[in-house]
This record gives sequence, C-alpha cells and structure tokens, in this order.
Amino acid sequence: MALTSTPEQPLPVRTVSRAVGDWVHRLGRVWVEGQVTQLVRRPGMGTVFLTLRDPVADVSLRVTCSRAVCDAVGPALVDGARVVVWGKPSFHPGRGTLALAVVEIRPLGAGALLARLEQLKATLAAEGLFAASRKRRPPFLPAAVGLITGRASAAERDVVENARRRWPAVRIVLREVAVQGPLAVSQVIDALRELDGRTEVEVIVIARGGGSLEDLLPFSDEALLRAVVAARTPVVSAIGHEQDAPLLDFVADVRASTPTDAAKRVVPDVGEQTAAVAQLR
Repeated sequence: MALTSTPEQPLPVRTVSRAVGDWVHRLGRVWVEGQVTQLVRRPGMGTVFLTLRDPVADVSLRVTCSRAVCDAVGPALVDGARVVVWGKPSFHPGRGTLALAVVEIRPLGAGALLARLEQLKATLAAEGLFAASRKRRPPFLPAAVGLITGRASAAERDVVENARRRWPAVRIVLREVAVQGPLAVSQVIDALRELDGRTEVEVIVIARGGGSLEDLLPFSDEALLRAVVAARTPVVSAIGHEQDAPLLDFVADVRASTPTDAAKRVVPDVGEQTAAVAQLR
C-alpha cells in the first residue's frame, strides 16, 4: 500500500523507514551473482563484511555473513572472486542502509566462468559487435599511441621498447591501471575514455601479460567490451599470450597476439620504410 502524505502532513522518517524495511522484507531469500570486493574479516568478530559488485553495471550491494559461512568457502573467497550467494535483503532503519544477509556462498569454478563467457560471447556476436565491417584500421603513422597497461609491467616495457626501436620518435601516452582484481575494469574504462577524448591519440593499445582465467576476467567484462565498441579511436587488444583469448580480442579493432606484436602492428619500422623509399628511387 502506498504511503499518503502532504506538505502540511508529512510523514516522520521512522514511518518511511519502517515501510521501506517492510517492502524489502517481502523479497525473501534470493540467489545473487557478483564479484567480491572490500572483504573484511575482523579478529574476534563473528560477522564478516564484504561488498558484492555487479561485473557489468556500476552497482554494488553490502553483504554480511557469519564467519562460519565465510570459512566454509576457504581460500577461494578473496577480493576479485566471482561468487553466487544465497541471502535475504534487509534494510537497517537506524542507518538507512540496505544489505544482504547471506547464509551460503558458492565460488564460481572455471567451468561455470567459461560457460558464462560463452553465453556473453554469443550475445555480443548476435549484436554484430564482432563483425569485421565495424572494425577500423589504425593509421599508418599515428601522432600518438595511447597505452593502457599495468604499472611498471613487462607488457608496458614490451610495447614501449619495441615501438621506439621501430620508430624512435613515436609518442606514447601512457595510462597505468590495475589489470586484474576488482578495480581493473573501472580503471581501464576510465583510462580508455580519457585517451579516446584526446585528439592527438590516434590508436589505443590495451595490454597485459598472461595469467589464469580469473586474472584475465576483466578483459571479458561486458562493461569494458561495450566501452571499447563505443570508442571513436581504434583499439588494439594485446592481452596475454598467443593462446589467451579474452572477449576483448573479438570486439577490438585489431587483435595482437602479444604486447610485442601490438607494437609492430601500430608503429611502422623506420628501417624498412627507409629501405623501401631508397628502392623506389
């Protein structure tokens, strides 16, 4: 039943808060999938706190559970882990906050993760986001190359050193970000949008070294993939090794097998070009 109020007869905070709590209570227990962040286990406390982040939207939900529920998961319960939880939403009137009181947590294994990635891959392919017709070729000699990669990483070194070896005057606009864990997706998206807004940046390389399926999950995140599709600047995917295939490879304008290969694809070799000019003369 909707609450009735007027400017002359407003409702007390406690009445509105109690009504919100009643509505939330009717939801009952639900299964929820998300990514664990801000996991807090305080010594001596029987309650564990964490935040469950939606991997696609910028939405999160506070979660509480008993230490026994948390311990039953074991070492798999860490920041960045994908999990499915069973819990009941609850509203705390005193603080005006919503939380999920969880009684079971199940980590998503590699099989479940792969199945979800295949489902997302099929969805994006059906939308035409993998089509060759929508992909753009980077310029022959870009005024500046945007590079999004991990801080002081081997991937950064491989791209920068090989690009400068091929064309010493190349300009690299570097953005260092987290490339795994719960902060990776948002930081990569922010860096992508910032570089995409710079007119001198004519191609953007997203690079990191190899890793496990879980390590590379940010580069199959739907929000990141759609941000790449929306970018006006050509994007090169250079994630992992030859055998790694995050979904970023399919939506990017160019797929490089390694960070070193990315440098070769976006920067011409000055020696080869000089020899070609000499031959034409």
